[in-house]
Amino acid sequence: MLQYPRPPFPSQRQPMPGKTAAMSPAPDHGEISYKGSGRLNGKKAVITGGDSGIGRAVAIAYAREGADVLISYLNEHDDARETERLVTEAGRKALLLPGDIQEPGQCRAVIAKAVSELGGIDILVNNAAHQASFKSIDDISDEEWELTFKVNIHAMFYLTKAAVSHMKPGSCIINTASINSDVPNPTLLAYATTKGAIHNFTAGLAQSWPKRAFAPMQLRRGRSGRRSSHPPCRRTP
Repeated sequence: MLQYPRPPFPSQRQPMPGKTAAMSPAPDHGEISYKGSGRLNGKKAVITGGDSGIGRAVAIAYAREGADVLISYLNEHDDARETERLVTEAGRKALLLPGDIQEPGQCRAVIAKAVSELGGIDILVNNAAHQASFKSIDDISDEEWELTFKVNIHAMFYLTKAAVSHMKPGSCIINTASINSDVPNPTLLAYATTKGAIHNFTAGLAQSWPKRAFAPMQLRRGRSGRRSSHPPCRRTP
């Protein structure tokens, strides 16, 4: 039986976007514990923020279930290469694509690379996000507010829009949301607001697609005792 670290954990901070190797204790992404059973054999998946955290855990699980994976990430090259190693170790193809998804062109490039080099897209996991905490609304700059929306919700729109025409019946889009969508942490005003937008984006999208034969869905995350409680890609110091 696996023995997991128990709190209390040492206090630690990193500048954005942070590195997995600097975390103590080391995060568990399922490297040892996850056993696949071929449930995604032949599928093609795109995971944003796939270099670390939730994104890495998803990449490992999908690869061990038989899927090829494109990992979109900001600039955490060491983390991304480790995720690539874990995917290829599972016998599946891994593509790495660094870049900032707040830019619409980068979002379209992610989908284009998956289609051209993986041969299609069956699963889109919109997981990457930006989060920073502030004591008061007075402390949130215009630039910070806009960045949070660009990365967390605008990119989700651009990626989804680019992907849908390539997705066949049985495909799915998974959007990472948060408990902050309806129980907002007051120090995470910008982040929580975008998570509320993701909730409604997903629900509205699902209702508008009954004839497409594939499903958007939302993964809600609770608060945790780890260094950060947000999806990977950009990490809070």
